[in-house]
Amino acid sequence: MSGTTTAATRRPLAVARRLCPTPPESGANRWVVLIVLCVSLAIVAIDSTVLHVAVPAVSEDLKPGGIQLLWIVDAYPLVCAALLILFGTLGDRVGRRKVLLLGYGLFGAASALAALADSPQLLIAARALLGVGGAMIMPATLSIVRQVFPDRRERAVAIGVWTAVAAVGAAAGPLLGGFLLEHYWWGAVFLINIPLMFTSLFAGRWLLPESTGDREGPWDVVGALMAACGLFGVVLGVKYAGDGGGVLDAMALVPLGVGAVLLMLFVRRQRRRRHPLVDLSMFSRAAFGTSVSCIVLAMLALVGLMLIAAQYLQLVLGLSPLQTGLRMVPLTLAAMVGGLVGSRILPVVGPRAMVVCGFLLTAAAVLVLTFLGHEDNPPLMLAGFVLLGFGLQTTLFGSYESMLSEAPPGQAGGAAAIGETSYQLGGGMGIALLGSVMNAAYAPGLDSASGVPEPARASASHSLGEAYQVADSLGGGVGDVLRSAARDSFVNGLHVTLLVSAGLLLMGAVAALRLPRAMACGSQDAIAPVPAPAAREKTAVQKTAVQKAAVQTGAAQTGAVRRSSREPAAAESRG
Repeated sequence: MSGTTTAATRRPLAVARRLCPTPPESGANRWVVLIVLCVSLAIVAIDSTVLHVAVPAVSEDLKPGGIQLLWIVDAYPLVCAALLILFGTLGDRVGRRKVLLLGYGLFGAASALAALADSPQLLIAARALLGVGGAMIMPATLSIVRQVFPDRRERAVAIGVWTAVAAVGAAAGPLLGGFLLEHYWWGAVFLINIPLMFTSLFAGRWLLPESTGDREGPWDVVGALMAACGLFGVVLGVKYAGDGGGVLDAMALVPLGVGAVLLMLFVRRQRRRRHPLVDLSMFSRAAFGTSVSCIVLAMLALVGLMLIAAQYLQLVLGLSPLQTGLRMVPLTLAAMVGGLVGSRILPVVGPRAMVVCGFLLTAAAVLVLTFLGHEDNPPLMLAGFVLLGFGLQTTLFGSYESMLSEAPPGQAGGAAAIGETSYQLGGGMGIALLGSVMNAAYAPGLDSASGVPEPARASASHSLGEAYQVADSLGGGVGDVLRSAARDSFVNGLHVTLLVSAGLLLMGAVAALRLPRAMACGSQDAIAPVPAPAAREKTAVQKTAVQKAAVQTGAAQTGAVRRSSREPAAAESRG
């Protein structure tokens, strides 16, 4: 009885150790690996927003046309979003470190080319090359984090740091750009990338481990190109729609349609292949599909809102680009704290409570910001931005952690690419949707500007910045009337946009209810992924062989036991 009791007592302890194993003592360098990855990630994130404040200086120096200026700004995120799946899955095939180091070198070279560009065409080409480098770096960093942190508790901390660095980099872009523009020329926003990228290249060459995923079957080159072209078309169409053309505009509708068709063909192709480029069976897992949808909804609600908030700070309150960046610092710090605190409390509260509470907290922050008006209110803005940064970061952290932990280790690059693509696509859709809401709420308010000529009113309805230009050209009392009406209408549109954003965030909270209630903090590497058809056949053959060998071994052991039991009797009879 005592032996039975002891075994029963030890069994729960053994199960607990299996689910939450103690991290291995060896491998302390994994935190150094995380530092190297985060430095390069911060540069890529900064580069996605640093050019926004430099657009006026670039326009004055290079004299680009309207379409060229649009491509100077959008070439980087467009190319990066389109190639994430291609390079994420390529890293699984040929080695994630190889792709990452190549991305470091290409990003540094493209930064030098962009800094020294003397024509709009050359700057557009350099920005496109930056997008290629960024697409190599982003999924590789996250998939290597998945590889070097097999214990889920430690991986939660690492992903918390990763998401915090990404948020800090994106938020610090305008601040850093404003500082550099006040002291140097616009090319300095690219030159800062070069020493950091090449330092990461040499450090990564010695410190980063190499890892690959599932190498069975040929790499689907056609599928990779279909995914890249399809994503490029969808993101391009969404961006054109967000720039004021609307979804029904031909410049938005054609690439959207072509991109959607290519993506549907890509999904169909992947479902039919024995060795797919992306294992779409991951989406059948509730945690993975729900996490991806939460990332899309979070970015859908907030990226367009942040662009509108930047216009509010500069055009309504009259702040400089540097002052605008400084106002965003509390949001950045809160996001950093949110990622680090979230990594500690996730094992306690679980993914569902983490993401749901993050969405609700972010929605509350957005509602707080609806009290902003024509006059500067720093305490209210501080409270709203702190809540916004903390809530958004806990939402994204919980979603990324659940998505990456649910994916098989062999598909880490593809899973990371899907997460980053959903991030980029959600941001583009947010600009299109919330930009359309803003325009719909802003333009009718100009009807109250009495005495303003109809052509001037039509031009002013495009944006607040254009309204100010028209008002300056009109001058006198008519210009003042137009300026006041445009300012009032913009603030009203901001409030409407904030309410729509809060509604989207509440939808995200409802969607997050499908996430797991508790966090299984064991090593996910021990969980076998869903095998492909060929792998299932191979496994079945292996299983049959093992069972046959076991039967033969058992029979042999039984015969040996019987012989050993007969030998004493025979010996006794002989005696």
